[in-house]
Amino acid sequence: MRVATLAAVGLGLTSLLTGNVPASATPSHQRLVWGPCSPQQQELNEAGAQCAKVTVPLDYSDPGGRTIRIAVSRIKATAKHGQRRGVLLSNPGGPGGTGLTSTLYLRPALKDVADRYDLIGFDPRFLGESTPLTCDPAAPVPAPGPVTTRREDFEQSVRSARDTARRCQEHGDNARLLPHATTRNVARDMDAIRAALGERRLSYYGVSYGADLGAVYTQMFPRRADRIVIDSSTDPTATQYELFQRAGKPLEEALDAWAGWTARRDGTYRLGSTPAEVRASVQLLLDGAERRPVTVSGVRLDAPVLRLMLRQFIQHEEYDPALAGTVRDLTDAAAGRPVEPGPELAAMLEMLASPELADSMLGGTLFMCGDRGWPAGGWPGNPETYWRNMERSRAAQPVFGPLVNSMIAPCAFWTSTSREPATVIGNDVPVLMLQARRDNNVPYEGALALHHRLTGSRLVTADIRSHGVYGRGLDGLTPVPCADAAVDDYLRDGTLPGADLTCPRTGEDR
Repeated sequence: MRVATLAAVGLGLTSLLTGNVPASATPSHQRLVWGPCSPQQQELNEAGAQCAKVTVPLDYSDPGGRTIRIAVSRIKATAKHGQRRGVLLSNPGGPGGTGLTSTLYLRPALKDVADRYDLIGFDPRFLGESTPLTCDPAAPVPAPGPVTTRREDFEQSVRSARDTARRCQEHGDNARLLPHATTRNVARDMDAIRAALGERRLSYYGVSYGADLGAVYTQMFPRRADRIVIDSSTDPTATQYELFQRAGKPLEEALDAWAGWTARRDGTYRLGSTPAEVRASVQLLLDGAERRPVTVSGVRLDAPVLRLMLRQFIQHEEYDPALAGTVRDLTDAAAGRPVEPGPELAAMLEMLASPELADSMLGGTLFMCGDRGWPAGGWPGNPETYWRNMERSRAAQPVFGPLVNSMIAPCAFWTSTSREPATVIGNDVPVLMLQARRDNNVPYEGALALHHRLTGSRLVTADIRSHGVYGRGLDGLTPVPCADAAVDDYLRDGTLPGADLTCPRTGEDR
């Protein structure tokens, strides 16, 4: 479950290469000490990986100042020396996702191609084992009462956002650290990893936010980019908040598709025999929860939480049965009938009860609120702006409009932001792009906009509802063989497709 903004045109090559920071600020002469990964990284140790720390400047404009340490993992290439290509870095998305173990999930997708690269994972700065940044402990979030209103739910989200901003910015010396939690600095850290590994160039695979990170790297370090693959990317002319808002339309379209699927199985789910009836069942559930939260297994679920649940399930076609079963359980619970939650709803309830839940999105907050330009920024400062946008959205996007227009992150109250300009997107570095045509997390039109600016790119489109295209089979989802082959061929021999291509659908006719 991953959840991703943007710039102008016309700076010279020097600005693109260095991002207003001298290229020499990247420390290039380090002797890395490789050894076993930390005990917490059991999977990496069992896979024979090694780990090390790369020292980088906190502030690249002050290379002689304070430093931080970036945790990296390595699974070495097994190909003969003449067949080894170099290093392949990866990032699993977020923003805020840790990536030390991303190599473990990428390796089986690459098959024989993995033998040609040292696979390098890393935790971005301030996350995981890379000089982690922490906040003051969160106060317990009050459970919803037996009755509520739309406005009460919104006011609770404002209080929570304000508290998150306060406890993060006032903790320790975070006020000094937070302005350096930016995508541009993560890209610089990636280049520092490349230099510390003694490599002239860097190959890369990134998905979701990781795709945007890869695009930023190609702008800042175009001569050091080798074979770059970005999967599920965004529009480099929109702000982060605009990107969330733009997801509303494809989310509603995805719900229409799901409603059609569910209507054809009315005997199983009893939510309606037509798509309109199924949608009406969902709307009735949400409208009721905006007055009386739904109680399941002793847990009250208000409408904002229900919308989040729906969004998680609607991302992938293969989750349609799980979504239908969950809506059936919630509908029964709302009617006062006894419910034994299905496995998917039970997992959601367990997550909601986790004491770590309040801090689980802090990594994303650091970058969504700290960046000024793509892939973040643009958050309104007035809470009433969010409220007005939420209410206006209901006419055209009744299910997901109030979610994607809401105060998703505490950025309205964030004061520690970078002073750097946004990243300029636009050069001819070769890049392989992948995008699902019906991605309702990062809409397809955004990838087209990025593709247009990356003039050396090729776009592989998968006509599916999904967030992420490459290696889907490893997650138990229907694979897209032609997309998998395009990635493997490019990383193997450096050949991009001769033209953009659309992969044929595979699997069940939905």
